[in-house]
Amino acid sequence: MKRLILLLMTISGIANAQTSQSFQLPPAEILELADITPRPSIRIDSRNETMIMLDRLAFKTLEELAEEEVKLAGIRINPQTNGQSRTTYNYGIKVLKIETGTYLNLTGLPEKLMISEFSFSPDETKAAFVNTTPEGMELWVLDLHSGKASRISPPCLNGAVGSSYTWSPGSDAIYAMFIPENRAPLPKTLQLPEGPAVQETSGKKAAARTYQDLLRNPADEKKFEYYAEEEVKLIGLDGTTKNFLPRAIYRSLSFSPDGSYLLVQTIIKPFSYIVPLNRFPVSYDIYKADGSYLSNFYRRPLQEEIPSAFDAVETGKRSIGWRADAPAALIWAEAQDGGDPAVDTAIRDRVFQIEAPFTSKPQMLAALKNRYSGITWGNEKLAFVYDYWWKTRNAVTYRINPLIENEKPEVIFDRSTEDYYGDPGDFLTKRNAFNNYVLQTSKDGSKLYLQGEGYSPEGNKPFVDEFDLKSLKTKRLWQADGISTYESIVRVIDPDKRKLITSIEGTTQNPNYYLRTGKSLKALTSFPNPYASFMKVSKERVRYKRADGVDLSATLYLPAGYDSLRDGRLPLLMWAYPVEYKDAQQAGQVKESPHTFVQLFYGSPVYWAARGYAILDDADFPIIGEGEKQPNDTFIEQLVANAAAAIDYTANRGIADRKKIAIGGHSYGAFMTANLMAHCDLFAAGIARSGAYNRSLTPFGFQAEERTFWEAPEVYNQMSPFMNAGKINEPLLLIHGDADNNPGTFTLQSERLFGAIKGLGGTARLVLLPYESHGYSARENIMHMLWETDQWLEKYVKNRKSGE
Repeated sequence: MKRLILLLMTISGIANAQTSQSFQLPPAEILELADITPRPSIRIDSRNETMIMLDRLAFKTLEELAEEEVKLAGIRINPQTNGQSRTTYNYGIKVLKIETGTYLNLTGLPEKLMISEFSFSPDETKAAFVNTTPEGMELWVLDLHSGKASRISPPCLNGAVGSSYTWSPGSDAIYAMFIPENRAPLPKTLQLPEGPAVQETSGKKAAARTYQDLLRNPADEKKFEYYAEEEVKLIGLDGTTKNFLPRAIYRSLSFSPDGSYLLVQTIIKPFSYIVPLNRFPVSYDIYKADGSYLSNFYRRPLQEEIPSAFDAVETGKRSIGWRADAPAALIWAEAQDGGDPAVDTAIRDRVFQIEAPFTSKPQMLAALKNRYSGITWGNEKLAFVYDYWWKTRNAVTYRINPLIENEKPEVIFDRSTEDYYGDPGDFLTKRNAFNNYVLQTSKDGSKLYLQGEGYSPEGNKPFVDEFDLKSLKTKRLWQADGISTYESIVRVIDPDKRKLITSIEGTTQNPNYYLRTGKSLKALTSFPNPYASFMKVSKERVRYKRADGVDLSATLYLPAGYDSLRDGRLPLLMWAYPVEYKDAQQAGQVKESPHTFVQLFYGSPVYWAARGYAILDDADFPIIGEGEKQPNDTFIEQLVANAAAAIDYTANRGIADRKKIAIGGHSYGAFMTANLMAHCDLFAAGIARSGAYNRSLTPFGFQAEERTFWEAPEVYNQMSPFMNAGKINEPLLLIHGDADNNPGTFTLQSERLFGAIKGLGGTARLVLLPYESHGYSARENIMHMLWETDQWLEKYVKNRKSGE
């Protein structure tokens, strides 16, 4: 078993140390808030009759994380189960009948549950899920009428690449991915390579982001095939099994709405050493429902040469899928500019369809000025097509008549995705005769319905609107009042009767589910408040302005009973994450309700309100570049301006002690933190978790930066804390998972920044959490991370000596 100790490296003043450190627990005030049982995950069937509650745990164990994993093609596989490692499981299940409020008595479940891949059958009389055991992954079915659960497969499922099963259209069987019966075990002895690993360029641009866990050599390719290959078997609900499709690497199985055809996506060679699995070649093949082969629909080549710009896409067919309102018709999009946004053209994408038996000439449904981003089907004469252009943040909704080829789409909504206040919402859908979701219409077919979040300067107030198909005007049917609670829409049952399932919460009220009919409410759940001891902490959504007039907001938490006149100024912890915008006014829009419940999680800074700190959480840090200007050209200046505005606001209210303010963030927030530590003297200390600090290691773009290192070297260098490590003259706590697989934020980033600060005589501490990836999940690691953070804040912020 690998070692389970935490390696800590510290430097303070002239003293250097590298020591082993046992796991610690945070102070009692934080421990009781962090060590709780979370609310269950919820699933509701489309008929709004059954609510499934799937129990969760707040943490994994370190032992779970320490299980062996194989890293191949951008994914991580548990060789013991042949499923993906680090899967989030559910550990219990309850079934609630919504109308009666009664729970179904469940029988036959295994004593120990590790549930994943839960899904309703198409007719929603049953549910299936995968239960993972030490022997492997097994398939279970739960009858939602009788409550009886049955195991229908041995622990031989293969979940390495994607979903391990698909329901039959008739809900009477399941198509499952099995480990091949004749698969021989991998050799246990060292296999020497037959030669070197070789890659060669072809003179074509093949920019790729800094993906991790990629294939590196022929031996990796063989190992990937070993774990990814599977056989498809047809399993009856009584557990009878028969062979259906032969051994291959299956990406997905998808039945046509009428169940007559099966679209099979198979990953094929050549594999790649520079891009992950989702860009490998794929064969799209059509089978008949009985498993007999019909034809190849499309063979997608290896995608190594997609331009690096964010609006770039692959050439050829993409977004291939079934039309939801037709028996058997495939739809897809094709780029008209070679997939390259640098090409100047009026039409970027075209959308096509072809009906069974897929031998006729494809029909063009729409020609779009932006990139195709989806379609909502209604009927043979009505559908809405969506497109999007990242560079301008422009999103357009079009109405089309699928019967008319090459008809000019009618623009319904044309807006900026940054304009939250102008968001009209999404069209409501309902299940049709094929059990697919299509537009929900009024009884006479003249109206549709929209559901939205209802962003406003006062906070979010979710709504349901009626949409007139002739006038294109909307009528408000229902909206949450948003006065003292936040009521989110879980499901709209009947818009005309104002019948909904909602979740209601308040600043001291744990979210619970309700059945709403007009003004009448019926409670469906009664989850207790896990943070009773924290409820006297005050919460306030505050607004203030940046020096250049940009509106900003944040959530301010103050310790229980705090009075600024009586208690004086407090140490303050600020937590943020920068976001790029193209419009200064839209950057300042309020994007959440002031009445949301305090949702503490492993990385939350809010715990420290219980330790006597003021907390400024989710502080707006917009990075704006209007028109042709690039946001990152003034990244540093805007970071400092955002921080200064937040500090001025809290200090001017008499809350924050300017000499005792810390800044922190995770991922891009950690990058922000290190930059602020290097480029201003506003903070006493910093906490940076799992960040990237040297942008030359992400040379083909990062976050919202499209330009490459060679196109904008000055920007990359200026934005890299590593390049400015000599300016970091306040204490910086660096925390990182030692198995981070997020593109760009590999563990080396924190190690190298720590090394630079150490070498230049700065003050820093590096904490590497064993086996953790980009987000943290093991209880031992999370509790220790909270302890480290508390120690850092107490030493360098709360108890900072005057003159330091």
